[in-house]
Amino acid sequence: MKLIRYCQGTNLGLFAENKERLITGALGSLVLREGDQSSLPAEEVEAQFHALRRLVASKAGFACLTSLQGSFSRAFSFREKVGVKVIKALQRNDDGINHAALDMLCALMQPMHDYPDLKQEQLNKASLLASAKFQEKLMENWVSHVTHGTGALVVLAMLDFLTFALCAPYSETTDGSHFDRLLEIVAENGRSLYRLFQHPSLAIVKGAGLVMKAVIEEGEGDIPERMQLLALTEGALPRHLFTALYTQTSDGRLLTHRQLSRHLVSLWTAENLAAMDLLTRTVPLGLLILLESKETVPLDDIDRLNLRDNLKMAEENEERNRKNQVLETLDRAYKTTARKVESLVEKHMDKIEAVERHLHTGAKHVEAYYEAYLEKHIDFALQHWRSRMKKEKSAEEKFRERPLVLRKRREKLKTTANWPLFYYNFNRDHSLPNLIWNYKTREELRVALESEMRAFNEDRDVRSSVVIAWNHHEFEVSYPSLRDEIKIGDYYLRILLEQENNTAPEDSPIRKSYEFFNDLYHRFLLTPKVAMKCLCLQAMALVYGLHHKDIGQFNDTRYIITMLSRTCDRSERDRLLLFLNKLILEKANVREIVEAGGVRILADLLTLAHLHVSRAVMPTQTNVIEASPDMARDSEKEWYYQGANKERAGPFSFKDLKEFWSNNSLTLKTLCWAQGMDGWHPLSNIPQLKWSMAATGQAAMTESDLGTLILNMLITMCRYYPSRTDDGAVIRPLPRIKRLLSDSLSLPHIVQLLLTFDPVLVEKVATLLVEIMQDNPHLSTLYTTGVFFFILMYMGSNVLPVGRFLHLAHMQQAFRAEEIVGGDIMQQSILGQILPEAMVCYLENYGADKFAEIFLGEFDTPEVIWSSEMRRHMIEKLASHLADFTPRLMSNTRALYHYCPIPHITYPQLDHELFCDIYYLKHLCDMDRFPDWPIKDPVALLKRVLTAWRNEVEKQPSSMSVDDAYTELGLEQDARHDDAKIRKAYFRLAQKYHPDKNPEGRDKFEKVNKAYEFLCSRSAHSIDGPDPRNILLVIRTQSILFARYKEVLSPYKYAGYPMLIKTIQLEADDEQLFSKETSLLAAAAELTYHTINCSALNAEELRREKGLEVLQGAYNRCVSVLNASSKPSDVAVQVCTNIAKCYTAAASFPLCREKLIEMSHFIKDLCHTLYFKTLLRVCLVGVECVSALAVDQILQMNLLQAGIMWHLLLFLFSYDFTLDEGGVSKSEESNQQELCNRLATLALHACGRLAGIYTSEDNITPANTVIQGVLQKLLTPYVVSLVPQKPAEEVLKLLTSNVETPYLVWDNGTRTQLLDFLNTNQQSHIKTGQSDPEYGAAFEFDAHKDELVIGGVFIRIYNKQPTFPIQNPKELTLELLQYIGGETQYVHSLLSLSSASVSHPRLAMVGDALRALVNVIKNNPEIAAFNFDAQTVGKEIFNGSLSHLRSSLCSSTCVFGVEMQCIGHFRLLFSLLRLEGCVAVQQSVLAVLVYLMLALHSPALVPDRMISLNILHALMSNTKIVKEALNKGAVMYLLNIFCSSDDGDVREKTAELMGKMTCDKLVGPRVRLILNRILPSTLVDHMRDSPSTAVHMYEGQHENPELIWTDDSRVKVAATVSRLVEEIHHQQREDPNAVWKFPEDITLSSTSGEIVIGGVYLRLLVASPSWVLRKPKQFVSDLFDALLDLLAKGGGEGETLELVLNSIVAVLSTQRNLLEYLPQLGHIPRVVSHLPSKCLPVARAAALTTHQFTFNQMCANILEGTEVISGLVAAMKLRPDVVGVACEALHNLFEGRVSGPGLVEQGLRANVIPFLLTLLEAKLQVPNPSSTKAQIVTCLKTMAASPQHAEEVTALLEKSPVWAQYRDQKHDLFLEPAPTTLSLTAAAPGVAGYLTQGTSRTMPSVPPSVNDTRNHPELP
Repeated sequence: MKLIRYCQGTNLGLFAENKERLITGALGSLVLREGDQSSLPAEEVEAQFHALRRLVASKAGFACLTSLQGSFSRAFSFREKVGVKVIKALQRNDDGINHAALDMLCALMQPMHDYPDLKQEQLNKASLLASAKFQEKLMENWVSHVTHGTGALVVLAMLDFLTFALCAPYSETTDGSHFDRLLEIVAENGRSLYRLFQHPSLAIVKGAGLVMKAVIEEGEGDIPERMQLLALTEGALPRHLFTALYTQTSDGRLLTHRQLSRHLVSLWTAENLAAMDLLTRTVPLGLLILLESKETVPLDDIDRLNLRDNLKMAEENEERNRKNQVLETLDRAYKTTARKVESLVEKHMDKIEAVERHLHTGAKHVEAYYEAYLEKHIDFALQHWRSRMKKEKSAEEKFRERPLVLRKRREKLKTTANWPLFYYNFNRDHSLPNLIWNYKTREELRVALESEMRAFNEDRDVRSSVVIAWNHHEFEVSYPSLRDEIKIGDYYLRILLEQENNTAPEDSPIRKSYEFFNDLYHRFLLTPKVAMKCLCLQAMALVYGLHHKDIGQFNDTRYIITMLSRTCDRSERDRLLLFLNKLILEKANVREIVEAGGVRILADLLTLAHLHVSRAVMPTQTNVIEASPDMARDSEKEWYYQGANKERAGPFSFKDLKEFWSNNSLTLKTLCWAQGMDGWHPLSNIPQLKWSMAATGQAAMTESDLGTLILNMLITMCRYYPSRTDDGAVIRPLPRIKRLLSDSLSLPHIVQLLLTFDPVLVEKVATLLVEIMQDNPHLSTLYTTGVFFFILMYMGSNVLPVGRFLHLAHMQQAFRAEEIVGGDIMQQSILGQILPEAMVCYLENYGADKFAEIFLGEFDTPEVIWSSEMRRHMIEKLASHLADFTPRLMSNTRALYHYCPIPHITYPQLDHELFCDIYYLKHLCDMDRFPDWPIKDPVALLKRVLTAWRNEVEKQPSSMSVDDAYTELGLEQDARHDDAKIRKAYFRLAQKYHPDKNPEGRDKFEKVNKAYEFLCSRSAHSIDGPDPRNILLVIRTQSILFARYKEVLSPYKYAGYPMLIKTIQLEADDEQLFSKETSLLAAAAELTYHTINCSALNAEELRREKGLEVLQGAYNRCVSVLNASSKPSDVAVQVCTNIAKCYTAAASFPLCREKLIEMSHFIKDLCHTLYFKTLLRVCLVGVECVSALAVDQILQMNLLQAGIMWHLLLFLFSYDFTLDEGGVSKSEESNQQELCNRLATLALHACGRLAGIYTSEDNITPANTVIQGVLQKLLTPYVVSLVPQKPAEEVLKLLTSNVETPYLVWDNGTRTQLLDFLNTNQQSHIKTGQSDPEYGAAFEFDAHKDELVIGGVFIRIYNKQPTFPIQNPKELTLELLQYIGGETQYVHSLLSLSSASVSHPRLAMVGDALRALVNVIKNNPEIAAFNFDAQTVGKEIFNGSLSHLRSSLCSSTCVFGVEMQCIGHFRLLFSLLRLEGCVAVQQSVLAVLVYLMLALHSPALVPDRMISLNILHALMSNTKIVKEALNKGAVMYLLNIFCSSDDGDVREKTAELMGKMTCDKLVGPRVRLILNRILPSTLVDHMRDSPSTAVHMYEGQHENPELIWTDDSRVKVAATVSRLVEEIHHQQREDPNAVWKFPEDITLSSTSGEIVIGGVYLRLLVASPSWVLRKPKQFVSDLFDALLDLLAKGGGEGETLELVLNSIVAVLSTQRNLLEYLPQLGHIPRVVSHLPSKCLPVARAAALTTHQFTFNQMCANILEGTEVISGLVAAMKLRPDVVGVACEALHNLFEGRVSGPGLVEQGLRANVIPFLLTLLEAKLQVPNPSSTKAQIVTCLKTMAASPQHAEEVTALLEKSPVWAQYRDQKHDLFLEPAPTTLSLTAAAPGVAGYLTQGTSRTMPSVPPSVNDTRNHPELP
C-alpha cells in the first residue's frame, strides 16, 4: 500500500517538473530560434516578445533569466540573448515592438505571479540593470517619445520600468549602485519627466508622479533642488496643487492621483522658499499656518501608493522556503530510495510470498515488516544523498543561501508640514480673524489656478520650439469677495472683534502680536475718523489683553490718558477706558497712569454713574427707598453759572442747565459751580455737564457699566501696591495710588456710589474700599463720608464684600471724643447705633462670611435675632436720617455729604431682650423653642451673666433725662419727637453756636452736642434702676448653664450665692410674693438646685451661707398655701417643685443630710406635698426627693414615721399599663396619665430604696427590715422580690391587673382591701398626724387565708398552671419533699383506718403536693441533676418507694432521659399504684412512670397519651434520645397518632414533637427525610413552625403553589403509616433491641407529573404569581439554576423552558422584592450572555428575563458591568416580538434612576440609536406595533435626557428624518398599563400563609359547640 502511495506522489512531482521543463523549453526555443530580427516582420517580432512576456510572467519563467545561464549556447546565456534581442528590437524604432519589449522587461523586473520570490527579483534586476549603456539606450528611446509626444504605450511601459526600479516599495530590491545610476539618468532628463504631467493619460501622469517622488526623496546632491525648481518653472506645482485641492470623487483612480499630487506638493514645497512664497501669494495665511500645527485630523483615505510590504513578504518567503527545502529534500530522497526499493522487492518477492503464506493470519506483522524494511533503506538512501550534496554550489545557490537584504530608502528630503490638516481645513468654511474662507473664496482660487494653467499651456503650445518657463514669481491670487473687509496686517478686524469675548489667551489666533499691535496703533494715530479710532482701540485692547506679556510695557500710556481727558466723544471715551483696562495688566503701565493723573480723571468719571436713570430696580424684600419711574431726579437747584458779564446766575436745577445748553445760553467755556466743587470750572471740565450735554457720539457702555469698569481698574491697580509686605510688615508711606484715592477729592465720590444701589457698583465699591483702607491712616475718619449709612442702605443680596468692608472698618472709627479701650463692643463699633448687638458681635467674632449669611437670612435664635422686617426697619431709619441727600446726587453728582450721627435705632423685635456675651438671654431661656441650644463657652457666659447681674443690681439712673435733652435742643418736653425733628433742631443750633462762627457760643455748642449725643445713645431708651425682668433672665440663664454643662462647670465654685440667697430671702419675706407680676423666687430656687447638683463644693458653700435654712423658710411658706385648687403655674407650686429638687440634690452630700435631719419640719412638709395628687409634677419631684433621702437610715425612719408609705403605695395603683402598650404617641405635657405612670414608677423605686432591697451599685441603700416587712405584708413577698429584678412597668402592671399565678393571687378584692387600708391611714395621718402604729406590718389579705403555700407558691394554683416558670425549682422541690415527708405518718395512719375517707382535706393537700412535685420535675428537667439526699426527706414513704421515686426523678435529666432510666425500675415504680382509692396520687405517679413508648400505641392508655407526649417533648432536647427514638420507630408511632387520633390536642402535640425532632442538628435531617417521603415538605415545615397549622392543613384539601393535598392523599398516607406501625410494634414485641429502618420502596409524596422547583409547583405559581413563598431566596436560586440549565441545552425542552420562563416573569413582575436576591447569586451575567444566542427560544427567554432585572437598582448595577445593551440589540434583531420588552428594559437602564450614565455610553457603542430609528421607520410585525413604537420613542427620549451624553444623542437623532415625526409628542397613551401585582384575594405582602389560599375547606356559618374543646389554629 505504501508503495502505491509513493507512486502516486511521484506522478504528481513529475507533472510539476514537466511544466517547468515546458516553460524552460519554450523560452529556449523563442531565444534560440528567433530568426533574423532585422528581417522578420514587425508583427512576428512583437508576437515573440508577447510570448516571452507571458512565459516570464510565470514563476518558472521569472527565474529563467538567471537560472538558465549557458543552457542554450556556449557563447551566450539566456540573459545575454534577451538583452541582444531587446537592443535589436529598439533599433527598429517600431512603437509596437518597443512597447512589447519594454513590457517583457517589466515582467522580468517585477514578478506577476503569486508568492513572489524577492531574491529572484533582486537577481533579475541586477541582471537587467547591470549595463549602463542598456539603461541609456532605454532612456534615449523614452526621451525621444516624450519630446515628440508619441508612443504613449512605450512611454507608459518605460514609466513602469522606472517605477519598478526606482519607486518604493519596489526599489528596495534594486541594487544600490544601479539605483543611483539610473536615478541620475532620470534626473538629467527631469524636464521630460515634468512634460508628462500635462499628458492626457492619468496612468502616465501617475507614473511620472511616482518617479518624480522617488527622484526628489532619494536624489543625491542638488537633484532635489533641481526638481523643485523645475516644478515651479514647468508649472507642475500649481497643476498638482489644483488636483490636490479640488479633486472630490469616489473614483479610486482619481483618489490615487489626488494622493500622489498631495505627496508631490509637500515634497516640492519642503525647504523651498520660492515655493512657499508662491503659496503665500496663492493661499491665505490663515490656512498656511496650519502647516505648522500639531493637531491631528481624522483619516479620510487609505494609502493607495505603497501596495506592497517587502519586509512581510520576505518573512513569509523565508518561512515558505524553509518548509520547501525540507519537502524537496525528502522528495528527492524518496524518489532515489523508491527505485532501490522496487528492485529489492522484485528480487525477494519469493521470500515475501512465503512469509505471506505462513503468516496469512498476521497481515499486520507483514505490513510492519515492510515498513521497517523500507525505512531502513530510505535512511540509507538519505545518507547517501546528503554525502553527494557536498559538491560545490553554483553562484545563484550561494546567493540564495544568504539572508535577504533590502535596500534602505534614503528619504533625503522629507516634509515636516502638517499637510493633512491643511487639506482638511481647506474644504471647510472658516470665519476667523486671520482667515475668511468659504465657498466663494474657494471658487475664486479655483478660477485663478485654472486661468493661470490655461494661459501657461497656451503659451507653451504657441512657442513649442522654445522651452517655456512659468513666471511663478509674479503669480498672486486676489480674492474680490474680501475687498470690503478692513484688514490690518494679516487680520480682519471685524472677525477679530466679533470673537473678542470668546477668545482665551491660549487659543489666540494672533501671531507676531507685537508687530500686529504696532500696526494697529499706527493706524490709530494716522486715521482722523473717530469710528476708525474706536475700531483700532477695540482691537488694541483685545490684542494687548491676550498678549500683554509678549508686547510688554506700552510707552504711550500718558498720551492715552491725555486723549481721555480731552475727548468729547462718548464712543471714543469708552474705547479709551477699555484699552486702559487692558493696559493695567502690566504694572509698568499702572505707574504711568498714576503719574499722568489718570486716577483723578477716573474718579471724576465715576460720578457719572449717578446719571444712569434706566437702572433696573431690584425686586428685593427690603427695597423701601426705590423711586417711581416718573420721579424727577434732577430737580434739586444747586447749580450756578457766570453769565457773559461774569454775573452769577442761579441756583438752577440740572434740568434747567440742559435747557440753557439747548438754547445756546451755555458754552463749553461757561464757568459753573455746585456744592462739592473747589471753585468755578469751565463746563468742559465738569464731567457731569460735559458728558450729559456737550458730548457727541453713541456710548458703548451705560453709566453704570462705565462705573463698574473704572472700579475694576482701580481695584486691580491697588492690588499691584499692597499695604503690607509678604511677611506682614505695614508699608509706609502708603502707596501713592491709595493716597490719591483716599484724599477728600476722590474718596467721598467713590463712597457715594453706594447710593446708586446698583448691585455691581455696590459690590465693587466695597471691594475697592477694603483695598484702599487696609492699614490706611485715614481709616479712623472714614465714617465722616457717611459710608456706613450708605452701605447698610443697600437692598441687594450680594453683601459678602459689604461684610468684609464692615469687618475691616467698624471697630477702627474715631467717632467719639474719648477712645474707650476695652469697653463694650457696642461703644467701640460705629455700627453700635445702627445694628443690634448680636449682629455687631457676629461681625466681629465670626467674620464677614457668617455676617453676610445672617444679614440676608431670617433668624430668630438665642445668638441672633434678625429678619427682613428688621432690615427694612433699619433702612427706613437710615433713609430718614439721610433725608434728601440721595435725590441731590441725581442733580449734582459731586455733592458731598455732611456727616451727622444717627440716633440709636431700636427694633421692636428686641423689646425686653437682654444681650449678654453673644446670646439673647430671653431666647436662650425659652425652652419651648430652643430646648438644647449649644453654648460655645459656658464658663465665659457664666462670668458675663454674673457681671450683668451685678451691674443690673447696681444700676443707677442716667445723669441726663430725655426732657433735659429736649430742653437743650429747644423742643417741647412732654411730646415724643421723631428723629428727623431732633436732627433739624440739632443742625440749627449747631450752626448757630459753632465756635468758628460764634466764639461766644462754645458752651452752648457743647451742651447741644451732649444733648444730641444722649438722644442718639441707648441710654435714652433704657429704664432707671434694676429691671426685674433682666434679673429673671440672668437667673434662668444660669440654671440652663448648670443643667447642661454640669461637667464643665463642676470645677468652679459658684460666685453668686450672696446675691442668690439674698434674692430668695427677700422674695420669701415679701408679702406680695404670690401677687407680683415678676416673681424671682421660683427661678432662684431652681438655680440653687442646679448649682448644688453640679458640685459638692457648691453644696457646702450653700450650707455655709445658711442657704438650706433660707430654702426651708421659703418651702414652708409655699407648702402652707397649697390646696386642691392650686395650679402648676402658681408661684407656690413652682417654688415647692424647685426647692424639692434642690433638697434632692443636696441629699447626695453627707453634711447637707446632717443639716436636713436637724430640719424636722422639712420631712413633714415634703410628705404633705404628696397629698395633692392633682399637682402631679410636685408629687413627682417630691417622690424623687424621697428616693434621694433614702440613702440615710435615719431619714428612712423619719419618712416612715411621717406616713410616707401611705402616699407612695397609693401612687402605685394610678398606673395604666394600656397606655404604654397601646402604641399611641404620648408626652407628659399633653397626657396626664403619662405623668401618673411616671409617678407610679418613681414611687415603686422610692419604696425599694426605702426598704434597701436594691443590689445594683447605683441604687443601693441601707437595708431597712422594718420597711421590708411592711412592704411584704402590703404587696406580698413575691411582688417585693420582683421589684429589684424586673422593670418597674412589669411590677406595676402586675399590681393593677387581676392575676392568679402560683406566686400571686391578686384581684379586685385584694386590691380594694389594700386601697381601703391605705386611704384610711393617709387621711388619718394628714388630719390628725396619727395612723397605724405598725405601719401595715400586721396586714393580711382575706383571699390568702385558706391556700396551701409552700416555698411562697400557691400549690393549688401551680397544679392548674404547671408550666408557670418557677423562680427556684430546686428549692421548691426540696420544700415539697419536706412537706410530703412531714405528712407521711398522717397518711399511713389515715389509710390504716378502713373507714377513712380518701377525700380528707389533708390527704388532698398531700396529693396536691405530690402533683406539684411531678409538675416541677416535668417542667424543670434541670433539677433532676440535683442530688437528693435521703436525710432531706426524713424517712421513706411507702416502704422505700420514695427512694425509687427519687431515683427515677434523678434519672429524668436531659442527659440520660426518663424513658431510658425508667425501664429498669418500671416494676418498682408501679408498686406506688397500690394506694387504691387515692386516684390523685396514682395519677401523679403514673405521669412519671408511664412506659412512654408502649403508652403511645396501647389502646388502653389512649387517655394518657398527652402525658406521654409531654414527657417525650421534654426529653427530645437530647440528641442521643432523638437518635434512639428514631431507631425504635418513634417517628412512625407519632405519625400514626397524628394521622389517626381524634383528639386535636394530641395531634397538635404530636406534630410539635415531630417538628422538634427535625430540628436536631445531627439526627434531624434523617427524621425530615423520612417524613418528606410520606408527607409534603410544606406540611413537615409547619410541624416545626406551627403545629396547629400543620393539623389544619392535614385535615383540609389544598392546591396552591407549595402544596397539593387531597382526601385521597390523606387516606393513602394514613393506611400506609398504620401498616408500618403494626409491623414495628410486632417486631419490638419479639425483639425489644431491634433497630427499625424505613423501607426504601415507600414514597408517598409524589408530585403527580408536576414540575416542581424548590418545593414549588410552577404550574400553580404561574396561576398565582403573588403567592408569598416560604423560602424565597432558595426558590429564586433553584429557579434560575433550572433556567440556565435549559438555556445551556439550547432550549430543547420547549415546554419546560416556557413554563420556567413564565414563572420567572410572573413572579418577578408581581414580587419585585425577589430581585434583591439575584445579585448575590451570580445569575445575572450568565443570563445576559445568552442574549446574542442564535437559538430563538434562548434569545427570547434571555430578553424577557433581562427585562425583569431592569426594575431593580442592585440588578442594574450588575448589568452595567456586562454587555447587556449589545445583547438586547442582538435579541431584538433575532426576535422582533421582544422589541417592546427590550425597549422598556433599555428605557429603565438609560433613565438613570437605577444606574449611571455608563449604560448610555454602552448603548452608543452598540449603535442602538440607528437600530431603533430603523425600527421606527419599518413596519413592525408584532401584535401591538403602536405600543412597541411608543416604547422605542420613550427609550430614545430617555437617552437624550442623559446629562453626560445629551448632545451626542440629540445629534444622532436629529440626523434622522424619522425622528421628527415622534420627537415633539408624548406617547404615554400608547403604552399598555402595568398589570396589577396583587388581587383582592391575594395574601398580604410579606406574610406567608396557607389558610387563606388554595384550600377547599369551607368555614362554618354558625359558632362551634360549647362542648368542642379542640384547639383550632387562629385565622389571621
